[in-house]
Amino acid sequence: MASYSVNQAAVTRARRLIEARQYILDSDWGAAQPRAAEENAYLERHSWDEYGEWFLGQTEGATEGTKSRHAFVYGDFRRVHRAGLVACVYRASEWRHKEIELAAHDLLQLLDDTSG
Repeated sequence: MASYSVNQAAVTRARRLIEARQYILDSDWGAAQPRAAEENAYLERHSWDEYGEWFLGQTEGATEGTKSRHAFVYGDFRRVHRAGLVACVYRASEWRHKEIELAAHDLLQLLDDTSG
């Protein structure tokens, strides 16, 4: 099983987006989460560092500058999705990636507090 560390740059970006009210509270995450084509389009216009800021986890041992380095996407490359954070909490909890689970949970709490 892969090991992950928390991507602090992604946590910071998500916090900034939430505080700026750049979020979607009710979405179908299965339809809203970025697909490979959307990821590729984003990478054509942005750096790998910017791309990585949309993923709460970094895969231990994966090569920098590859998609496999990034895990636990929480938004659509424009906004945070509440359903994306819920999915991160669920997946991280399911596979016992406690640090990722807690980071996503904290962001979810911030989003819920901010959105009222």
